[in-house]
Amino acid sequence: MTVGHRAATGAAGAARPAEPLAEPLAELERLADAAMDERARGYVSTGAGDEVSLREAGWEHLRFAPYTCVDVSRPDTRTELVGHRLDHPVLVAPTGCHRLVHAEGETASARGAAGTVYCLSEYTTTPMEEVARAAAGPWWVQLNGSVDDAFTRERLEAAAAHGATAAVVTVDTPVAGLRERQGWDGVSLPEGLAFGVLDRAPYPVRSPAEPHGVHRPALDARLTWPRLAALCASTELPVLVKGVLRGDDAVRCAEAGADAVIVSNHGARNLDSVVRTSDALPRVVAALDGRIPVLVDGAIRRGGDVVKALALGARAVLVGRPVLWGLAVDGADGVRRMLQRLRYELEMTMALCGTPRLADIDAGLLA
Repeated sequence: MTVGHRAATGAAGAARPAEPLAEPLAELERLADAAMDERARGYVSTGAGDEVSLREAGWEHLRFAPYTCVDVSRPDTRTELVGHRLDHPVLVAPTGCHRLVHAEGETASARGAAGTVYCLSEYTTTPMEEVARAAAGPWWVQLNGSVDDAFTRERLEAAAAHGATAAVVTVDTPVAGLRERQGWDGVSLPEGLAFGVLDRAPYPVRSPAEPHGVHRPALDARLTWPRLAALCASTELPVLVKGVLRGDDAVRCAEAGADAVIVSNHGARNLDSVVRTSDALPRVVAALDGRIPVLVDGAIRRGGDVVKALALGARAVLVGRPVLWGLAVDGADGVRRMLQRLRYELEMTMALCGTPRLADIDAGLLA
């Protein structure tokens, strides 16, 4: 794979077959770090506070106890989720500012997500309609709660009109996180870039009167369970609630009308010393007891991590930073091949664990 695109400059790479990456994702991260400028690196790589949660985010502490003497000659990674039939259970998480790392930004990422779901962030640097035209498969729209409910309804209606098949509502960001090492405020884009959705908001993304304030007009510090229920009821799109780390909150999400929850700590970018998602996941699954599907993100870097998440009860996983790494290094092809690498590792791990189908992966697989 060649390093090719920095920040908002460069041309798209030539189309190539979607063979998996030869390199593991750790090497892709190194290549992406070299390809990005300082602003992009700060946005993609850093976490909150002292970055304790960022450093401890992985799944390495979990161990397999494989089943043996099972026919694993044809591993099957296909799954169904919120009305979609997908090639594999690895989805693209909502991450903002893709044009910081590649000239084609979110359109390239959406093209690269063939065979799975692409989730468009509220902080997209590409207009929604352009991403909708570029998407190679189903796509969802992500939004934070907004102080302007009319604008929230407007975005949901626009997403549905452009073909979005679900909405992801993030509930773990009522105020800005403490991202000291990021080196910028997270909303002031360089000249030539703009937010494709939020720039149409009836309020500024950041209040000019409080450049270093905790509260931002684009974030809703007053989002409560009744308002979440009203938001779920306001759209015909399935609603997934993202940012859940507690079993009792997961149950409240279901009671509010959510169709699924996403266990997420926001990539350890908001609150430091927050629980890792691998520890929160089984508690959420147990509390919901099959009522609605559970998805999870956070430090998914290997196919084995996907298997561990499914064994703990997740229906699917989402990846965020690896998408930006692939995008920075090789545009849409980088994203596509990164996802293929995870699917390749997923199939290998399933075979070695004696679980040829996703339905065979259960809690008994983990020691």
